[in-house]
This record gives sequence, structure tokens and C-alpha cells, in this order.
Amino acid sequence: MSGNNCTAVTEFILLGLTDDPALRVIFFVLFLGVYAVTLIGNLTLIILIRISSQLHTPMYLFLSHLAFVDIEISSSVTPLMLTNYLKDITLITLPGCMAQICCTFSFGTAESFLLAVMAYDRYMAICNPLLYSINMSPKVCTLLLITSYVGGSVNAWFFIGCLLNRSFCGTNKINHFFCDYSPLLKLSYSKDNLAEILPAASAGSIIMITVLIIMISYVYILFSVLKINSTEGRSKAFSTCTSHLTAVTLYYGTLTLIYVMPKSSYSTDDNKVISVFYSVMIPMLNPLIYSLRNNEVKGALRKLMNRKHLFS
Repeated sequence: MSGNNCTAVTEFILLGLTDDPALRVIFFVLFLGVYAVTLIGNLTLIILIRISSQLHTPMYLFLSHLAFVDIEISSSVTPLMLTNYLKDITLITLPGCMAQICCTFSFGTAESFLLAVMAYDRYMAICNPLLYSINMSPKVCTLLLITSYVGGSVNAWFFIGCLLNRSFCGTNKINHFFCDYSPLLKLSYSKDNLAEILPAASAGSIIMITVLIIMISYVYILFSVLKINSTEGRSKAFSTCTSHLTAVTLYYGTLTLIYVMPKSSYSTDDNKVISVFYSVMIPMLNPLIYSLRNNEVKGALRKLMNRKHLFS
């Protein structure tokens, strides 16, 4: 019993997206298909980059890690969401809730860093092509990848640290389809402004830093491309950036709506819909964006398919 004479909460009920039985069936089939495409698309991209020698460059190394991160983000959310459509009540323990928050924020933040790293890579390739192999050596690439994952872990622990010393009692219903930080914080018995300010400051700082790196990189890229005399040269330079810019626009546009826009400007249901796009749809779209709009990836895939056809 807590000091407020209410039972401490050890399990939470996830209310999910809807209570409508017909919509639950539709959503189960839809999101099961999305999850299958996410796994197949991202795993195919990782395997293709690993086995195709023409894709053994820093840009595709970072892309393979982006695919891995997308798998982890989707896998930390979607399976639990699918069980919500099969059961009347979906329960998750407090440690399970913490683990889910840790995974989503760790890999979500790592994706922010990876998108910034990929922008920096394009800047080096287009603005300093003669020094590219030195500036983007295997050692530098490894350091950038370690920074991305460590940065993601540190940011996640700001959120987890603010929850570890809090008590939960009374209602145990989370109005979401997964354990997100804000809905869980609302159920906390303890009142502490630091738990709202510190994680927001950490996440906001990372968003600003990574967006700034991306913007500065593309400003330099734009000036360098405009100096190219041939239209074909400009087109080729821009073509290596279009997929990345599309992924950046989708990711940061959604992230802004979730974590930067004032909470009073949209409802809980709106937040859930935006979260679906961020955690479920974007991981599926990224491999499609990089596959359909990248000639090198499409060429490597054709070579692989032809090789399999010859040996079959």
C-alpha cells in the first residue's frame, strides 16, 4: 500500500487503437501485412548490402544499420499491438513497459543520428570527393556508428531514469497501443517537473543537433551541385540524395508532430495515429524508398536475381 492508501500498480492495460470488433480484425490483417513487409524489406536490404560488392561503401553501410534500427523499432511495438487485436485485454508488466520504452527510444534516437551521419556522408562524397576515402575510412565509419548507438542509449536512459524512482497506483489503463513515455507518466502518483523537463530537453537537443547537421550538410551540397556545369552531373549528384531527403522528411516531420508540437494542439487519438506512422509505417517505407529510388540498389538486386536464376 502507498501513502495514499491505493494499491501499487505492477501491470498495465493497453487500450490500443480501437474497441470496435470489425476494426480490430481489419487492423490486425493490415498491421500484420505491414510488419511482414517491414521485416522482409529491411532484411533483404541488409543481406543485399552484405553480399553485393558494389554496395560495400560507407553510404550503404549506414543504410544497412538504418534497416536494422527500423526492424528493432517495429519489432518493439508491432507484435504487442497485434496481440491487442486478438485479446480482450492486453496486459504488460511494469518491467516490460520500461523495456519497451527503452527499446523504442534507444533505436528511435539512433535513427536520428544515423540520418545525420548519412547526410554528413553525402556532404563528404559530393563536396570533398578526393578526400572521401580518407575522411570516411572504416575507422571513422565505425566511430560514427558507435556514436549513434551510444547516443540512442544515453537518451533512452534519461527517460527510464525519470521513471525508475516513480510510483504508480490507482488506474492502470494506458490509452495507447504501446508503452509510451507520456501516457505512462500521466499514471504516476509522484509529481515531479524534472521528469517532464529532463527527457524533453534531451530529446529536443538531439533533434536540434541532428537537424542542424542535416541542414548544414545539404546547404554545402546544394552550393557544390550548383557549381557543376553539366546537367547530367547535377542530376547524378542530386539522385544520391533524394532517397535520404525523403526519409528525413518523413521521419522528422512525424517526430515534430509527436514531441515538438504543443500537446494541446491535438488529441490522444491524434497522437496514437501519428505514433503508428512513426513506429510502424516508416520502418516499412524506408527500404521501399531506398530500393525504388536508388539505381545501385536496384542494379544489385537484379544481379542477385539473375545469379539465382542461372543456378536454379
